[in-house]
Amino acid sequence: MKKIYCTVTNDLSYDQRMQRICSSLSNAGYEVTLLGRKLKHSKPLSEFKFKQKRIRCFFTKGKLFYLEYNIRLFFFFLFLRKYDAICAVDLDTLLSASLVSSIRRKKLIFDAHEYFTELPELVGRPSVKKIWAGIGRFCIPKCDLAYTVCSSLASEFNKKYHIDFGVIRNLPVSQTIYTENLSLNCNKPKIILYQGMLNDGRGLEEMLEAMQYFEADNVQLWIAGEGDLSEALRYKATVLNLDEKVKFLGFITPAELKLITKKAYIGINLLQNKGLNYYYSLANKFFDYVMAEKPSICMDFPEYRLHCHEFETAVLIPDLNRDSIIKAIESLSEDDIYYEKIRENCQKAKLVWNWENEEKKLITMYHELFS
Repeated sequence: MKKIYCTVTNDLSYDQRMQRICSSLSNAGYEVTLLGRKLKHSKPLSEFKFKQKRIRCFFTKGKLFYLEYNIRLFFFFLFLRKYDAICAVDLDTLLSASLVSSIRRKKLIFDAHEYFTELPELVGRPSVKKIWAGIGRFCIPKCDLAYTVCSSLASEFNKKYHIDFGVIRNLPVSQTIYTENLSLNCNKPKIILYQGMLNDGRGLEEMLEAMQYFEADNVQLWIAGEGDLSEALRYKATVLNLDEKVKFLGFITPAELKLITKKAYIGINLLQNKGLNYYYSLANKFFDYVMAEKPSICMDFPEYRLHCHEFETAVLIPDLNRDSIIKAIESLSEDDIYYEKIRENCQKAKLVWNWENEEKKLITMYHELFS
């Protein structure tokens, strides 16, 4: 049985993509361990077929954290007795994985969840971006297997690093159709749900501005997640007198999030065009809304346009102007016929856009790697 270690820098409790990937590989006969970080307020880990291990660091953010974490990973793998491959998730764990896999002569796998050097946090910091770009140029061409979340990023990476990237989309596991949708949709207030990190460029400030237009009895915004803008967004909501219209739910486990999504009327997936990472994005929340049969509002970016051409499951907007957001919300909340059309498209799409279909490609990639 081949032993694979997957490395991330986040708290394992909320990483649905890696939970799905590691579960699928375990079910396919691989012995998988997922490595993540131990935080002060980390919740107990859920039980899975694969193993999980958390690493506690002295530093919790910034360049010192990334340096410390990679050093810890390097020595962990250097003296680890037996394993066959390291799967580094994104650039922030790739350097240590690349170095030690070369020394120990192990397979090196790269799972690019995003266009790391084009993150908004790096676009305005050329010196830091240059360091990460150098790590990418040094490490990625050495990978034995590489894949990413969408075809746009795969094409970009193929040209940039001169290796073939596969595509494993961030699709959810199939869920039972929500038979109570219609009755829920008739209730007020109608809930607009955002799920994800509260970081720069996610359209959250613009959403708060748009919420001034709606009455609390008719429309509410629920925000599930935390991030760099947590305090600023809560402050802005108070300044705009939105305390009755906006609820901050904090970090929600995947199981809890499914129940909350069930109550929602519209899903939100807005991004500011701050670098190619957002422009080429294909967020898991887009598919989570589809799986829950919830029409969503997304940006008119290449991947969302491509997927909505296959199944019209979202309203695409050209920009983050307040009027564009308000118009999109009204088109779904006030036109029942249009809303039902989009919801029915979600029912069709979820039969195609699900992890049961996508994992077949993943398992084939790994079988070919070790064959």
